[in-house]
Amino acid sequence: MFKPVSEQMDLIRRGAVTIIHEQALEEKLHRSFKTGQPLRIKAGFDPTAPDLHLGHTVLIQKMRQFQELGHEVLFLIGDFTGLIGDPTGKSETRKPLTPQQVAINAETYKAQAFHILDPVATRIVFNSTWMNKFTAADMIQLASRHTVARMLERDDFAKRYRDNKPIAIHEFLYPLVQGYDSVVLQADVELGGTDQTFNLLVGRELQREYGQEPQCILTMPILEGLDGVNKMSKSLNNTIAILDPPGEIFGKVMSLSDTLMWRYYELLSARPMREIEATRQAVAQEQQHPMEVKKHLAMELTARFHDDITALKARESFESLFKHREIPEDVASVTLAQQGPLGLATVMRLAGLVTSNAEGMRLIQQHAVSLDGEKVNDSKMMLTSGKSYLIRAGKRKFVRVTLAG
Repeated sequence: MFKPVSEQMDLIRRGAVTIIHEQALEEKLHRSFKTGQPLRIKAGFDPTAPDLHLGHTVLIQKMRQFQELGHEVLFLIGDFTGLIGDPTGKSETRKPLTPQQVAINAETYKAQAFHILDPVATRIVFNSTWMNKFTAADMIQLASRHTVARMLERDDFAKRYRDNKPIAIHEFLYPLVQGYDSVVLQADVELGGTDQTFNLLVGRELQREYGQEPQCILTMPILEGLDGVNKMSKSLNNTIAILDPPGEIFGKVMSLSDTLMWRYYELLSARPMREIEATRQAVAQEQQHPMEVKKHLAMELTARFHDDITALKARESFESLFKHREIPEDVASVTLAQQGPLGLATVMRLAGLVTSNAEGMRLIQQHAVSLDGEKVNDSKMMLTSGKSYLIRAGKRKFVRVTLAG
């Protein structure tokens, strides 16, 4: 049995930026409620990298909410569109991936998505299933259903056109294929980030062209990364990856600012919003400490991608570093773009703990430096790429440093 539409809409609105169009979505939900037929909820992910991060899970968490409401979720892996390369937000033509890269990444996406989604209630679909059967004539017919003028309404295309930067013809095909996916799947709702609005609207238009009821669109915000400024992106080295070790997930969440913590709660936590708001009020009234609240979030996210026992061990390990308040509650977090491995003294300089490599080496030789709570004796110690470290220099200087992977 479906919940009343008003209750469904309350959950659907959570964290959403826009719903196009809300009245149409309510009508679809009313029809679903009366007929017992679930809506088809589509979200697409191009396998452009081998691992997903918490930024991706904003959409996946919303898909999980639709599952909890009884609707059918279509997790679309864009193994065909990944070969084209999404031009969204790009200032120049993007280099397409090879079929081998796409195939490898696609397999990892399936396994990672089920950390959040119910496998029984999820349909995994690949758009190569239908697009590989397209002939040149089929592609021409699809292209005839959209205009160059409409394509140039996209901000990134328009800017490149004004700046006399090249736009390859195949880039126009990307939103067309993404939109055609909605036709094939007969999607009732498509989810995407705010940067995907244009592509999602193309899906609505193509469904009309093919005689279908247009899908509703729900856009979710782009999650800020650990720096609290830029979007979470592997290229910016500010991510929390699903495949990160439990200690890293816990520690990275704890490095979030108190302000950013609430955004992560709203977009990623499974806790009801009324509980989150009550907790926010309790923190504002100094009835709860923000660090303890952050620990609950870190526990929840670590357990989601590992398990409860592992999450508890990660918390205990974290707290052992901070016992007796020897380490401040809010440790600065720094991400270094330089590719490792890097010497510890160099990392200390780049992170602002010391002014020179020589000073860093001197502190190490004086046994005044610890790494993840352990004293360092080797002044030539190297740190590995793709990991996060808690570094202490002297008695009062701390920083959590993440090296580029």
